[in-house]
Amino acid sequence: MKGLSVSKAVTALMLAGLVLLPLYSQLSGNIFILTLFTRIIILALAAASLNLIMGFGGMMSFGHAAYLGIGGYAVGMLAQEGVGSGFIQFPVALAASAIYALVIGALSLRTRGVYFIMITLAFAQMAYYVASGLARYGGDDGLTVYNRSDFSGLINLSNRTQFYYLCLACLLGVIFLIWRIVNSRFGLVVQGLRSNEQRMQAIGFPAKRYQLVCFVISGTMCGLAGALLANNTDFVSPAVMYWTRSGDLMVMVILGGMGTLFGPVMGAVVFLLLEEFLSQITEYWALIMGPLLLLIVLFGRGGIMGLLGRAGRG
Repeated sequence: MKGLSVSKAVTALMLAGLVLLPLYSQLSGNIFILTLFTRIIILALAAASLNLIMGFGGMMSFGHAAYLGIGGYAVGMLAQEGVGSGFIQFPVALAASAIYALVIGALSLRTRGVYFIMITLAFAQMAYYVASGLARYGGDDGLTVYNRSDFSGLINLSNRTQFYYLCLACLLGVIFLIWRIVNSRFGLVVQGLRSNEQRMQAIGFPAKRYQLVCFVISGTMCGLAGALLANNTDFVSPAVMYWTRSGDLMVMVILGGMGTLFGPVMGAVVFLLLEEFLSQITEYWALIMGPLLLLIVLFGRGGIMGLLGRAGRG
């Protein structure tokens, strides 16, 4: 119970810090920290969506960044064609991500283990090369989003503080939805399939159907992160879909703690702050980051949330 209370206390402090961050930014005049944490929150949302299938569902997708790119390109391409309404851009981004996740899931879930990983990776690389070949939308150079999504005056995405709170609200909404899913009958079946798929099938549950629905929900959530990311950077490029970005999302989930609600958020905050700090010190920051992450994975079973739980019990 003490370990549980420690992890809850740290999570509460982190959330309080995220809520109060714009106030600190305004009082200190530090605009960069608000921009940095907006990016962190968006990628934390993407990591949380991956955690739904990887941490709770046991599906190790190595192509999750494809949905980031699809959501971003949906916003960028519509803006390029003169459709600037967020009420159109965001639903299209979610629908496109859901359809692509449905196609990938329907094919990849027929396999297991390393074959599943390789198929998801192959589809992500396919999306990357398709985006690279879209000459009308920038090709390899990417696509500039000149105007952010317009929500008819309800919220101004050009306002840093309003956009930050929109991203934070989306993150908390996704985490709440994941909590509802994993504690529902559907979520319990998905977790049961992770533990013993053969036994769940033997008692009458259609495994592939449950896993596919979970896979599509996860991809749709990540598409939302992609739409927010395009608005945040005012730019979208094929690099967003590259396999290394999927690897980054996996590291965030594992670092924070797979199968925990706020672990991916914790992992995203620590990973991206470390990346930012080390890159200011040396251009070879990856040589320092790699061993640090390796030590945490080797000695911090359960990630940061697991470490907090053990520290509290100790």
